[in-house]
Amino acid sequence: MKTVLMVAEKPSLAQSIAKILSKGNCTSRKGLNGACSVHEYTGSFQGQNVRFKMTSVCGHVMSLDFIGKYNNWDKVDPAELFSNALTEKKEANPKLNMVKFLQVEARGCDYVVLWLDCDKEGENICFEVLDAIEPVMSKGSGRERSVYRAKFSSITDTDIWNAMNGLGEPNRNEALSVDARQELDLRIGCAFTRLSFVYIFFRFQTKYFQGKYGNLDSSLISFGPCQTPTLGFCVERHDKIQSFKPETYWVLQAKVFKGKDSPLTLDWNRVRVFDREVGQMFVNLTKTFWEAQVESVSKKEKAKQRPQALNTVEMLRVASSALGMGPQHTMQIAERLYTQGYISYPRTETTHYPENFDLKGTLEQQTNNPFWAEEVKALLSTGLNRPRKGADAGDHPPITPMRAASERELGSDGWRLYDYITRHFIATVSQDCKYLQTTIDFNLGTEAFSCSGKTLISPGYTAVMPWQGIPLEEAMPACERGDTFTVDEIKLLEKQTSPPDYLTEAELITLMEKHGIGTDASIPVHINNICQRNYVTVENGRKLKPTNLGIVLVHGYYKTDAELVLPTIRSAVEKQLTLISLGKANYQQVLQHTLDIFKRKFHYFVDSIPSMDELMEVSFSPIAATGKPLSRCGKCHRFMKYIQAKPSRLHCSHCDETYSLPQNGAIKLYKELRCPLDDFELVLWTSGARGKSYPLCPYCFSNPPFRDMKKGMGCNECTHPSCQHSLNSLGIGQCVECDSGVLVLDPISGPKWRMACNKCNVVVHFFEHAHRVQVAQESCDACDASLVAVDFNKTRTPLPAGETQHTGCVFCDLVFQDLVELKHATMRHRGGGARRGGRGRGRGRRGNPKKPKDKMAALAAYFV
Repeated sequence: MKTVLMVAEKPSLAQSIAKILSKGNCTSRKGLNGACSVHEYTGSFQGQNVRFKMTSVCGHVMSLDFIGKYNNWDKVDPAELFSNALTEKKEANPKLNMVKFLQVEARGCDYVVLWLDCDKEGENICFEVLDAIEPVMSKGSGRERSVYRAKFSSITDTDIWNAMNGLGEPNRNEALSVDARQELDLRIGCAFTRLSFVYIFFRFQTKYFQGKYGNLDSSLISFGPCQTPTLGFCVERHDKIQSFKPETYWVLQAKVFKGKDSPLTLDWNRVRVFDREVGQMFVNLTKTFWEAQVESVSKKEKAKQRPQALNTVEMLRVASSALGMGPQHTMQIAERLYTQGYISYPRTETTHYPENFDLKGTLEQQTNNPFWAEEVKALLSTGLNRPRKGADAGDHPPITPMRAASERELGSDGWRLYDYITRHFIATVSQDCKYLQTTIDFNLGTEAFSCSGKTLISPGYTAVMPWQGIPLEEAMPACERGDTFTVDEIKLLEKQTSPPDYLTEAELITLMEKHGIGTDASIPVHINNICQRNYVTVENGRKLKPTNLGIVLVHGYYKTDAELVLPTIRSAVEKQLTLISLGKANYQQVLQHTLDIFKRKFHYFVDSIPSMDELMEVSFSPIAATGKPLSRCGKCHRFMKYIQAKPSRLHCSHCDETYSLPQNGAIKLYKELRCPLDDFELVLWTSGARGKSYPLCPYCFSNPPFRDMKKGMGCNECTHPSCQHSLNSLGIGQCVECDSGVLVLDPISGPKWRMACNKCNVVVHFFEHAHRVQVAQESCDACDASLVAVDFNKTRTPLPAGETQHTGCVFCDLVFQDLVELKHATMRHRGGGARRGGRGRGRGRRGNPKKPKDKMAALAAYFV
């Protein structure tokens, strides 16, 4: 029996698709990497009985990066990255070992069916999967086709079976367009949607500016061909607000009434004047008349059109403006709703339903929802209205609800987004909203005035989207040409022109779509980037207000090269990438042409950096004048200043040297102790109230002293053979959860003693209220962990009467059994690298690989 391997983009999708195709008759097992399951069943394929294996990847299998030597910021000229630097494909997530996992599952398989998401990124992942598995697949006859591509837009039985019965081929051109974007973004400097990235302008700017200014509050001083124009739109609006000069104008307002009716406020047909004396002249002219004569009465039936079908950009706009949800968050929720089968694929530019789309069947699924069941049943009984003709981008159908749901199933934000998507869909097949607009024109002497009102005829689609309904208004008085109304009041109102407001996310999304900045999938990423990098802040109403840093960067780009900010270049690049995907442009030619342009711009930018520096000097303080004294420099023995602005760092003004620190935590002096290697005073980093802490040497943190250490390592990972703060002195044993971490004693944590993993966020609390805890030189015979010597409090000792001291293994000693508690630190990922390899306390203390079961059994007794 032949075997068909099927690969989806996410584990949840693989499970859903396997369940549909096997009709619930599949067996499941965990794959080699532990992250992806394999679902197996038998069935028919191409007219023969086969064994199916359905599994998945976890997004991109590979990522593009420079080869190792070009990732050293200190030794490589950034200009080399445009052309000379070699790139290579690396596993996107080495811990998952995805290539090996795919090869194990594909070995001996006869066919592969690719169920990756049906967009350009999905096509690119198709070929990443094929590159991994084709060498190990069974070699059939040369004429036999072995690679198939499934096209689908939702996780429903109908769509999945239609995809299975209409298999095609992966699109090489679309995959190449993604390869081109990856290389351009890698080489030029914009990091979006990729797991591995390098900044060119970032490298230059970050090193240049963060070494000069201490209150420059951002970890990234980056340039990106999409990110920077996105920021440019925000700063452009800010500049308009700042340069706006209000202007005074005057409006003539008249109020009239007839009989006992309420007064009508009339609109002046001249609208406004900018000269007060002229306005007063019109007031004087009209005040001589006590009656206003009706010149005409018009009644016109109008319609408010139902919305077009929903695409990604419109969903993002509405989610931001109406639901108060950021674009990045919205896309995450939409992805979850899609993978769970509640909505169709959420990345689409199309606003037109294909002729064969089952609108009625989709609507029928919503008949039992109490929020819109009445409107749905009415539509089904009277007949659906054909949706308005929209744009067909040829990718996916519009975003549509695929099955009924409740708030309990989806959660708060999930339900709010699903609620809108469903209401929008129902609105597209509803009637237009119809209303009667009545306009009455008046003459008051020589001046013309008017008023108008709307009366609802039929709510149409606004019954399900009430926020777009016609507001209730007082009925217009019955009158006809020649009727007169008594003048109640005439006055001149003084007003001022007002500046535009800051861009909202919804307005920014509209601008990005209009100018071709990013794609429906990447727009949220670019907006999220400028927020995370402290270039803009999100104010009330989801308005984007540029920070001082964001403003200075954009003004600096304008001063050096305006095209770095304007959307023209990136828009042109996106068009070229589209041509690659359509097979109308050459991949290498587009790549080379674009890189040549940016290489010239980069050289010009470097030559012009003093212009930007002038703007920085006005806005930010020199690094020497920033921060507070904290610890002594090992070179000059003067105090270095602690700079808390992101990224936090230490600066020695005398040596003019800056030293990196771990981020997202608190830093303080560590007992005035010094590093035995370089004489720098140690500092203590703490991640939070319940988090872990460890000392570090500022110099060693940036300049690893030993070969097996990397930048960003603290004393809890230092392999110094005799230092009292190092891993060799304080390491106890292998981490209970991660593979490469070592549990290290926190020597100043008493009386609430603890040890913490030097790789992951595991924290082990033990021996509370003990006087002293020390790591002994001896090791446990059972698990090879270092023994711990504990001096207990006399009143709280677990030992026999009169005994307070005991030495034993934390994992195996019965005396310590009830005194150990496992927790997870409340911490975020810290900066810096991590050493892989040794377990235990360094040389000779690496844990016993022959006894993992014994150790885990002992651990279970303590941590269950």
